[in-house]
Amino acid sequence: MTVELTHFINGQHVKGTSGRFADVFNPATGEVQARVPLASKAELDAAIASAAAAQPAWGATNPQKRARVMMNVVALLNRDMDKLAEALSREHGKTIPDAKGDVQRGLEVIEFCIGAPHLLKGEYTDSAGPGIDMYSMRQPLGVVAGITPFNFPAMIPLWKIGPALSCGNAMILKPSERDPSVPLMIAEIFKEAGLPDGILQVVNGDKEAVDGILDNDTVQAVGFVGSTPIAEYIYSRGCANGKRVQCFGGAKNHMIIMPDADLDQAADALVGAGYGAAGERCMAISVAVPVGEATADALIEKLVPRIEKLKVGPYTAGNDVDYGPVVTGAAKQNILGLVQSGIDQGAELVVDGRDFSLQGYEDGFFVGPHLFDRVTPDMDIYKKEIFGPVLSTVRAGSYEEAIGLALDHEYGNGTAIFTRDGDTARDFANRINIGMVGVNVPIPVPLAYHTFGGWKKSGFGDLNQHGPDSFKFYTRTKTVTARWPSGIKEGGEFNFKAMD
Repeated sequence: MTVELTHFINGQHVKGTSGRFADVFNPATGEVQARVPLASKAELDAAIASAAAAQPAWGATNPQKRARVMMNVVALLNRDMDKLAEALSREHGKTIPDAKGDVQRGLEVIEFCIGAPHLLKGEYTDSAGPGIDMYSMRQPLGVVAGITPFNFPAMIPLWKIGPALSCGNAMILKPSERDPSVPLMIAEIFKEAGLPDGILQVVNGDKEAVDGILDNDTVQAVGFVGSTPIAEYIYSRGCANGKRVQCFGGAKNHMIIMPDADLDQAADALVGAGYGAAGERCMAISVAVPVGEATADALIEKLVPRIEKLKVGPYTAGNDVDYGPVVTGAAKQNILGLVQSGIDQGAELVVDGRDFSLQGYEDGFFVGPHLFDRVTPDMDIYKKEIFGPVLSTVRAGSYEEAIGLALDHEYGNGTAIFTRDGDTARDFANRINIGMVGVNVPIPVPLAYHTFGGWKKSGFGDLNQHGPDSFKFYTRTKTVTARWPSGIKEGGEFNFKAMD
């Protein structure tokens, strides 16, 4: 039986009224398991209006009391970890351990948000002038919106919700229509934690809902994670409408392997970072850059057996499954099309996963692991984000050639270098024009109290996600200059007195 999902408005599950729906698949079987309503502009506007009505009281709530809601959310996320992970895996396809990691990295941002009272403190100057004090306040924006992707249906919504609500805003969350159940479950958790109704509204939808958010004057800020073309669209349209906007787009993350690197460590890192979550991560390593022919030959020799041993299957097959299906049939066809383009353009397909088939799951969206060697920068598999279990190897003759590849690529989300040499690592970290850098760390996702964000065409906007940047993004600074006359005054003064 196909389940009909809802929106979450004013603390309640609400059926859609637009008459439009999208199918939610089980990626392992290819079957439709739910229908999600796609909101009309009228539905969205009503949700925004009720959020606007609820926000002033929440914004006036003591920041410490708001932080206590976050404390409760942390406890409830831990309580419901297994339930959330199972629902996430059922709709996304990732393994249960990976799904728990998805929830955990979002939970850690909520933990950071418990410290909101400290982060929201302003500045104060005593006696800035004769009898004059100056101070600043960080105040909420009002109603803000988050538009989040399919690949992290728990983590990225929590990255948006936690800081926005801790700052005193109300949030309209428009999650991916491909796996919307976990965001709805998260909204239930926030209500149970003590969040007032209307402060977190989950509105499911497609482009009509996105455009409605971008064009609604009440929405003051928009945070987005997804593909670069859509990031550019949302950023330009949102900014044109006077909103504060942060958008994070695609990636093509390079990992440079120096001749002095521990190649077993590097090979293990590449397999996990390249094939984990079927490569559907904006921080996945999709390009290996070994320096020198000997390094490249040795690396390929170590990678092949590791990749051939990968266990691909549904999350129900146990925790030893390495990765599951990709999210949709269309995603699978796009990946296989790019693999074919690599072959056609002259890359060497060392591990061929095109004929992968899983008995009993022939209609699922599984893609076997692929490894290319001798990829060149003019090939589509190098230029485009594949978002699948495909690792490309680009051989570099020198360190300068290797770093040049990452410097010149249009994406700048994450990168890594594996080396035993501190000078090389330090030079790389200083020179690279990429937002997140790993040194002997393959997926350099910062912890919650630092900030996450890419450069170049991977990020649009001045402030990043989570960490201190998120509290700057979701607040405005107001500066007050106060002068209190000294002594007891008798009578009124009717002239505008100049400052002494």
